[in-house]
Amino acid sequence: MTLPSDANPSPPDRSPDRTAAEPSALSRLGVRFTQWAERWFPDAFIFVAIAVVVVALGAMANGAPAMAVAKTFGDGFWSLIPFTMQMAFVTIGGYVVATSPPVQALIDRLALIPKTGRGAVGLVATATMLSSFLSWGLSLIFGGLLARALARRTELRMDYRAAGAAAYLGLGATWAMGLSSSAAQLQANPKSLPPSLLPITGVIPFTETIFLWQSLFLASVLFAISIVIAYASAPGPDHAVTAQDMDVDVAAKQEALGPPTQPGEKLEHWPLLTILLVVIAGGWIWQEFARQSWIVAISNLNTYNLLFLTLGLLLHWRPKRFLASVAKAVPATAGVLIQFPLYASIATILTGAKNAAGQTLSEVIAHAFVSFNTTGSFPVTMGIYSAVLGFFVPSGGGKWLLEAPYVMQAANELKVHLGWAVMVYNAAEALPNLINPFWMLPLLGILGIKARDIVGFSFLQLLVHLPIVLFLLWALAFTLTYHPPVMP
Repeated sequence: MTLPSDANPSPPDRSPDRTAAEPSALSRLGVRFTQWAERWFPDAFIFVAIAVVVVALGAMANGAPAMAVAKTFGDGFWSLIPFTMQMAFVTIGGYVVATSPPVQALIDRLALIPKTGRGAVGLVATATMLSSFLSWGLSLIFGGLLARALARRTELRMDYRAAGAAAYLGLGATWAMGLSSSAAQLQANPKSLPPSLLPITGVIPFTETIFLWQSLFLASVLFAISIVIAYASAPGPDHAVTAQDMDVDVAAKQEALGPPTQPGEKLEHWPLLTILLVVIAGGWIWQEFARQSWIVAISNLNTYNLLFLTLGLLLHWRPKRFLASVAKAVPATAGVLIQFPLYASIATILTGAKNAAGQTLSEVIAHAFVSFNTTGSFPVTMGIYSAVLGFFVPSGGGKWLLEAPYVMQAANELKVHLGWAVMVYNAAEALPNLINPFWMLPLLGILGIKARDIVGFSFLQLLVHLPIVLFLLWALAFTLTYHPPVMP
């Protein structure tokens, strides 16, 4: 699923009118930026490794003994394993559902709706952002497959680059405002929170984060604006660069399941096993929703992931087809599996390595945040900080563990609504995704193009989103009241 960004190099533009198809000055700037990033940016693992070293040195500079820093590193490394596996299953569940035959059929039907190329780009933007409210893993795959299906309609003359950028809007605009928000999920699940972070933030349910009316309003604004920009910025038929112009093969690829060749393989094709597993899992899921509010139920990552996996199993129908889809999804989880334990170590060093005065690095940074901020300025400052850091450390839930110890302590001291502080992070976290090639990789593998082909359009989205997001984060904060951390 995850392919290197240069695994499918796009050939020179072969549209009939090369001059007419040239991107705007804004798009060219975005392309140059991404070309620089592709050349000079290492793998995301390098960034988190550097972060470990920087935090460790910072803790020692703060007066913590070297052995205390080493101990907190090791103590924290395995503290986030449940959450690490849960986030890996978010990726797998989204991929399994998106690649199932019924969803593929839905994609083919949706592809018949648009009448123009610009309308097709608008549809991709709408579909990918709606699906991102359910799952960011589903959003990436669903959006990419829909863009390919629309590209097969050659009469639309849809700009494939603009459609690819639209398919990425779920990750660049709305994913962190939905059910798969890593930070919101982490804060709602006390068993997933590192012990060092729990006393600072307490448990923050979905009703205080993604289901605040302020959060829903912000998400709605981003949703509407993103669709307008995607539609308006898509080149018309005379200037569009289609998938065929780029020599991208968008033909539908149906993988034959093949009949069983051995007696033992018959069980792999037996739908009865699927039915029985779905009934058993469905019974547990039903009990979870019956005994509590659906908001509380869906905020439990175990319930959320089992729901998606069960749905994926049912939609694939035969165990063999389901397992084949899971196998293709697993490579995309590699970054989560190796990076999140290091983020847990960072959080533990920040909050656990103390100097002779009993002060941690997290407390020092938090005091700095407090000294440079007021209750009113905190959302803007935190938003800018999270957005800039997000480009260099591209990880939603993992980066939250890096920031949360000190920004949430500062939020407590400044009396900022803790749930809104999480949403400030969420809204700002999505912004750098619009120009960061890291999260584009699964989508680019499906589309068969390079990051530089779509980043000019997503860079335009960033220029519009940035001031709107920062303003709303600031303005909406005044409608909320601070509450102390709630312990489980």
